[in-house]
Amino acid sequence: MNTDPASLVILLGLPAMYLVFFGFGFQSLAAGGADYLAFLAPGIMAFQAVMAGTVGGSILWADRRWGMLAQLLVGPFTRMEYLFGIMLTSLLLGLGGAVVMLAIAVVLLGTTTVTVAGGLVVFGAIALGSIFFGSLMLLIAALVKSNNAYNSIQILLIFFVNFASTVFYPSTPALPLVLRGLFAINPLTYIADTARAGYQGRLAMSNGLEMAVLAAETAVVLVLAVRAYLRSDVSLE
Repeated sequence: MNTDPASLVILLGLPAMYLVFFGFGFQSLAAGGADYLAFLAPGIMAFQAVMAGTVGGSILWADRRWGMLAQLLVGPFTRMEYLFGIMLTSLLLGLGGAVVMLAIAVVLLGTTTVTVAGGLVVFGAIALGSIFFGSLMLLIAALVKSNNAYNSIQILLIFFVNFASTVFYPSTPALPLVLRGLFAINPLTYIADTARAGYQGRLAMSNGLEMAVLAAETAVVLVLAVRAYLRSDVSLE
């Protein structure tokens, strides 16, 4: 249900609109517009990790709400197999969405600077990010029993991590200290920074440290999500 054509339009269409409208809109405000498009493109690719993560949480919540999880478990499926399927879906959507955003960026820029090694770094960061946000959304879905509450938390989280990150703009001393602090603790910043470094072929040791921190956070959130999921009811009816 969550991967039907209409849902895919939202999952891919929203980031694509960000890339097109923000890219051409903000480039008109500064010299070197093409430079901003090159900056924005890997950020939007990183944002696909967030969009993919929302799918996993939405699938779990809907399946519990409508009794589909209970029906699936009557068949030859275990809870862990179901969980693995959701995580795999989030991972594939994150990587697939990043490929689409890369293709759009190539069309807009007319070229690409991504090397094979850089591409592996980009998709590695997005893969790890998809697992992190997929786990986070699963954790929320396992704990929340109200549809309105779940949707409100998800929407608020999407906008917070998106705009309090380096997806659209770099973190510089010109930003207020509070905003720089939010940027620094936001996992999407790590994903965007590493994806951008791989995209531009400018990898540094700091990117490796960011990915190490993200991997540790992903492991913690994944463990919490699995425990909450295994303890949750299979149906909310």
